[in-house]
Amino acid sequence: MDFRKLNGVVLHVQDLGAADRPALVFSNSLGTDFRIWNEVVARLADRFRIVLYDKRGHGLSELGETPYRISDHVNDLAALLDDLAIEGAVICGLSVGGLIAQGLYARRPELVSGLILCDTAHRIGSAELWNGRIAAIEKGGIASIAEAILERWFSRDLRENDPVALAGWRSMLTRTPQEGYLGTGVAIRDADFTKEARQIKVPTICIVGAEDGATPPALMRETADLIPGAGYEIIEGAGHLPCIEQPQILAELIDRFTRENGLV
Repeated sequence: MDFRKLNGVVLHVQDLGAADRPALVFSNSLGTDFRIWNEVVARLADRFRIVLYDKRGHGLSELGETPYRISDHVNDLAALLDDLAIEGAVICGLSVGGLIAQGLYARRPELVSGLILCDTAHRIGSAELWNGRIAAIEKGGIASIAEAILERWFSRDLRENDPVALAGWRSMLTRTPQEGYLGTGVAIRDADFTKEARQIKVPTICIVGAEDGATPPALMRETADLIPGAGYEIIEGAGHLPCIEQPQILAELIDRFTRENGLV
C-alpha cells in the first residue's frame, strides 16, 4: 500500500512497473475503488507503468472538505502525477474518471499523451437527476438506491446469473463513505466539458458497455463526435463497468489503441 498527501488529502495509490515504461493511469467511477481495474491491469502490467488511485472520499483515501468541485479531483490527479514525476501519460478514466481525464487535459495538457474515455461523457446527467439522487441518499443512505445503481452498472446476465459477484460489488458501493459519494455527485452535476472536448488534440478513444444504463452508447457516441478524430467502441455483454464484466476485451482495446497511436 502507498499513501501520499496531496492538496491536503491523503490518497491511496498503487504504482506498478518500471519507471521507464509508458505510464497508463486509471481513474475510476463514483462509488468504486481502484480494485475495479484489477483484471485489466493483470493483462497490461508487463507493458506499462500502471498508476491506480482512490479519489478523495473513496476507497482508502481521505475525505477532505466536501462537497467537491470537479477541479478538486482534477487537481488531485495532477498533483499525483507531479509527485510521481510522470508526464505524457495515457489516462483511462471511467465515468467521473472520464470527466477528470478531460479536465486534466484541459488544465495540464503536458501530462497527457492519450485519453481512454470509458463509459463517460462530456456531461453526465442533468442537475435534476443529480439533485434527486443526492436527496434520496441524504434521506435513506446509499443502500436505499443500491439496486438501481447496480442495474445501471451491470449487464442483465451478471445481475441474474452471478448473485455472489453482485453481492460483492454491492458491498463496495454501499461501503463508500456517504459524504465522499455525495461530494463527488455534486462535482459531476456541475461539470460540463462540452467546450473542452472539442479542443482535445491527443489520440482519444471512447469505449462503452452495450448495456450501460448510466452513460449509454448514444451519449458516448455524442462525446466521441465532439472530439476530433476520436475512436468509438461498444463492448457487448457489459454495463457501466466493462473493466469488471469484460476485462479481456477492454484490455485488448487499450493495447490496440496505444500501439496504433505510438503511445507505447
